[in-house]
Amino acid sequence: ISFNHKSHYEKYPLTYYKDFLSYIKTKYEGQYWNVLPRDIARFWAANYKSHISSDNSATARKKQKIWIDLENTPHIPFFKPIMNELNKRGYECVLTARDAYQVIDMADRFGLNYKRIGHHYGKNKILKVLGLGIRSLELMPFIMKHKPALAIAHGSRTQLVASRLSGIPSLTLYDYEFTQGLVIINPTYVMAPEVIPNRSTNLPADRVFKYPGIKEDVYVASFVPDHSIKSDLKINDRKLVITIRPPATEAHYFCQASEDLFEASMEFLRRKEEVQLILLPRNKKQKEFIKETWKSETASGIIIIPDQAVNGLDLMWYSDLVLSGGGTMNREAAALGVPVYSIFRGKIGAVDNYLSQKGRLVLLEGPDDVHTKLKLIKRDKTFSP
Repeated sequence: ISFNHKSHYEKYPLTYYKDFLSYIKTKYEGQYWNVLPRDIARFWAANYKSHISSDNSATARKKQKIWIDLENTPHIPFFKPIMNELNKRGYECVLTARDAYQVIDMADRFGLNYKRIGHHYGKNKILKVLGLGIRSLELMPFIMKHKPALAIAHGSRTQLVASRLSGIPSLTLYDYEFTQGLVIINPTYVMAPEVIPNRSTNLPADRVFKYPGIKEDVYVASFVPDHSIKSDLKINDRKLVITIRPPATEAHYFCQASEDLFEASMEFLRRKEEVQLILLPRNKKQKEFIKETWKSETASGIIIIPDQAVNGLDLMWYSDLVLSGGGTMNREAAALGVPVYSIFRGKIGAVDNYLSQKGRLVLLEGPDDVHTKLKLIKRDKTFSP
């Protein structure tokens, strides 16, 4: 209801409600009930109590489904322990996955049972908007089939649209406050690290939940390295191993300075005889660019590009340092205690500022920093649980 006479597509003038009440009073005099909230509660308890199970056990809740949408590669290791806990508590998790980046490969590696729906539409803004609408509609049959009680995702816009269209409450997690959201659609609840200020969302305080630390702590805490990755990728223990993640050139937050810093870093490192560079391109186009730009280094084995998705935590653990244009990999390395340097040059979020202030992340601000801030030192990779 609008009390200030201002129009809004989700509101109607107060006079409409007054007219409605007057009509009811005149048309149905003596037939309506002027009810108070406590009267509704008493009426419900007296008439429908027998239909409500008093059993609040896991068995009673088992019919409730929680829908998790996986739109990006980091979502798989993040949600895996959360799904395990939800299953223990009697909930059933149903999954959808977008065919983008290496989501499908990673979901298969983790043995997840998911429904593949939609794909990435590139960096063209018109195609992005078109893709948002298409995938949102593609999700609808899945929703109608499973009828989830709650939709959860880490920043999935398509899930948010589909949830709103279906009347399903949604919980959106985020750890970067400058991500572009949907102007006209808000989730029911949001959850973020406690270092992110509440002003980053326009939801009321009772619908905002916070957690300590960073999201990567959720799954890094149970990490045990798998040394088979060393033989799979032919990692040379005598070399200084550096894992590199290029910037997300198709993301809405991409800025050219990040790409310039990536190329400057590659030019600096490729000339070092003692290094082995393991690159994790985000898509086929980026992979071809790297192979074409640094042909001799790729052919000689100085640059290694995995043929399929790899467990990033295993790779970073057996690296001496990490250089990344992506927020999640930076924070994963910080959680593991591996030296990490960020080449991301967009707006620096509260989480990265927090890690930088704690000395767990080094922010490279320009090509000169590559020469002055990068510490090319081998580290002890002995694992102690």
